[in-house]
Formats: sequence, structure tokens, C-alpha cells
Amino acid sequence: MPNHATNPSPEKPAIHLSEEDYDIIANLALSIERRSPDLSGLLLEEIDRAEIHAAGELPGDVVALGSEVEFLDVESGATRRVRLVLPVDADIEDGRISILTSVGAGLIGLRTGQSIDWPTPNGMPRVLRILRVERPAG
Repeated sequence: MPNHATNPSPEKPAIHLSEEDYDIIANLALSIERRSPDLSGLLLEEIDRAEIHAAGELPGDVVALGSEVEFLDVESGATRRVRLVLPVDADIEDGRISILTSVGAGLIGLRTGQSIDWPTPNGMPRVLRILRVERPAG
């Protein structure tokens, strides 16, 4: 059973996950532990500090798997709109990014208006700010 974070890290905003997303992300993170230990560790840290919600009770402005997200890269000033998906459904040219990317891992569980200071694959920090979240019905 997941930990229910009551005291999020002071550097990182509180995040929220559905029970289903928690299980999916935990399994994915564990499956990549040998080939991508840093990303696996980041994902596991994120989900372990998340507030977990029962099915259908996740607030509507939270980034979940399947969400369409508009976010600002504060450093570059660039705004992007992507859909957060499982690795098998990823297609960067169609705007579908995998939860197993640095950006995907950074976005999961954030709410509209929140920002997170997140490392890039080259190790440089990057601040991502959520501008808008749309989740598919159901």
C-alpha cells in the first residue's frame, strides 16, 4: 500500500495520484531500475510522497496518466502542450510523452498553478509550471 504523504519535501510541491496511476507508475519504475536507476529513483520518490486518491476522487486539475497538460518551461519561456501516456503510447511528434521521460515524471501529480524544480537528463534543473490540465472523462 502506498505511503500517504502528509509532509511533502519543502523543495517540491504536494502531488496527487489515483490508486491506479500509483500502481502503474510503481511497476514501471521498478521495471526500469537496472537500465535507468536515476529515473526509476525519481519516480519512486515522487509517488512515495504523493497523496493517494480512490478511483474517481482525484481532483480535476491534477496531471494524471492520459491528461493533456499545458506547461511553461520557466527557464526558456517556452509553453508546451502534451498528453502524458504510458511508454507504449508515446509519440513525441504527436505530443504524447511517456511517464518514463524526465518531463513526464516531473509533471505527474501536479495541479494547475503548481511549479516544480526538476532535473533534466543532462542534470541541469528546470522549472516546470502547470498552466492547464484536461483529463479524459471516465
